[in-house]
Amino acid sequence: MSPVHASAPTIDNNPTNELSGQLRAYLQSLAARRLSITYWETVKEIMLLPPNTIRQVAEALEQTMIEDADAGRPFLAAVVISKWRGDLPAPGFFYFAAHLGRYSGGARGLEARMFQAAKPKAVLALWGPPSDFHKDA
Repeated sequence: MSPVHASAPTIDNNPTNELSGQLRAYLQSLAARRLSITYWETVKEIMLLPPNTIRQVAEALEQTMIEDADAGRPFLAAVVISKWRGDLPAPGFFYFAAHLGRYSGGARGLEARMFQAAKPKAVLALWGPPSDFHKDA
């Protein structure tokens, strides 16, 4: 994978769209293997260049969430987690899910954990190997 710099121009002049497409492909490959990834690992894996690399990831994840909400899909962004938050996504994930009308709780606590717990199963059902999904059914 070649390094991505979010301020580089793209065909549609929106670098977040280019990054979100690259991020979506990478996250789908993780979901297919039942893996999650931290925000910092995401920065390293897709070789983002400074400045504000975590912010670049967050903005690209928000774009994927918009696309997923529009298509009626589970949030692929749920596979990106924070070790500091006990493997929950960052608060922005929950705030943005609420903004998109998919969540009505807070960014921490039992409600956030329950919401997050359902996401990987839904993501795997869509992008994971069929045999893995049927084992859990």
